[in-house]
Amino acid sequence: MNNHDPYAALRFKEFNLFLLIRFLLVLGWSMQFIIIEWEVYNLTKNPLSLGLIGLFEIIPAISMALFAGHIVDQKEKKKLFLFAIIAFLFVSFGFFIVTSNYTYSNYNSKQILIAIYLLVFVGGFIRAFFGPIIFSLVALIVSKSAYPNAASWSSSTWQLASVMGPAFAGFSIGWIGINYSMGFVLIAVFMALLLTLFIKKKPILNPKIGEPIKDSLKAGLSFVFKTKSILVAITLDMVAVLFGGAIALLPIYAQDILNVGSEGFGMLRAAPAVGALIIMFVSAYIPVARNAGKKLLIAIFCFGTSIIVFGISSFFYLSLFALFMYGLTDGISMIIRQTILQLKTPDEVRGRVASVNSIFIGSSNELGAFESGLTAKLMGTVPAVIFGGVMTLIAVGFTNFKFPDFKKLDLSNDV
Repeated sequence: MNNHDPYAALRFKEFNLFLLIRFLLVLGWSMQFIIIEWEVYNLTKNPLSLGLIGLFEIIPAISMALFAGHIVDQKEKKKLFLFAIIAFLFVSFGFFIVTSNYTYSNYNSKQILIAIYLLVFVGGFIRAFFGPIIFSLVALIVSKSAYPNAASWSSSTWQLASVMGPAFAGFSIGWIGINYSMGFVLIAVFMALLLTLFIKKKPILNPKIGEPIKDSLKAGLSFVFKTKSILVAITLDMVAVLFGGAIALLPIYAQDILNVGSEGFGMLRAAPAVGALIIMFVSAYIPVARNAGKKLLIAIFCFGTSIIVFGISSFFYLSLFALFMYGLTDGISMIIRQTILQLKTPDEVRGRVASVNSIFIGSSNELGAFESGLTAKLMGTVPAVIFGGVMTLIAVGFTNFKFPDFKKLDLSNDV
């Protein structure tokens, strides 16, 4: 298959179905997170309460991640995918009930807040399985020659949905309210569940079925720490995501700094979506395997710069542009990282490597939200955002000098 074919992965019918499923799941999950984030801030008016949402999700996500990776490498992927989506559906239904008029009529704000945090905590356990399942499933749907292109389409779909979901949530909150917005989440997740039924069962490629969990986890961790290209890529992205959690503070910017209300909040959330949409199409035409290390460093440097600009800005349209660049550069870095992971990871350890990646990257989204909420509480919202951007730039500089071979990383010969 032509390595430069921008539609290489899309020529696999199941991959097209997979992209739609992933879009619906990420759209629903990101909408849900923002709807709850907005409501929690309405209930408390405390930036730290926003950070706690991330903290309550990251604790179970991290504690279960390695075990989830072990399970994924041992079991059939489609069945696990179905179970994870069903569990997600139950959590979303719980949020739908918690945000209903009945709940607000019969329970006080403290009780509602406790219920929200409890559901977020349960959702963290479920999320621990999604990363390893999806990462492993892609490799079973397309051929190895299409891995880089599949990584571009899959990562771009994730990025697009992850910013379109919050943008849509921001508008829907103002138009139809919290509870009906959660209803859209339920519909999206249910549609994803139905579509998953059309994916065929996949073979289990791990030759060590029944391997003791201790040995299995040790093998997965050992592989990641021995493969420097993977370790440096996920560590660098982890730092960027951890300190680049400015998005978690958007409700404060929309309500108290830029004074643009829920519709302005929706526009701010939509700005990264535009950047992600551009990357979704451009990345399929421009191979990221060549000079991957250098491209990743440049992308994360620009990501940190966009955060600083957003933090400093008091002008709505400049803030929109900064968030546009935020989404664009974040999309580039994620596509490159996923390409590195797909090409450098053997099939038999994909679940465990993906679980380590989810600890480094996926969970750091929520930890980043907590970091942003905590620093905003301690030093103020604007200084907290600027601090995050500066720390991201420092991480890029440190990686450039500490690991000079990484910027020479080229994956052209790995396809």
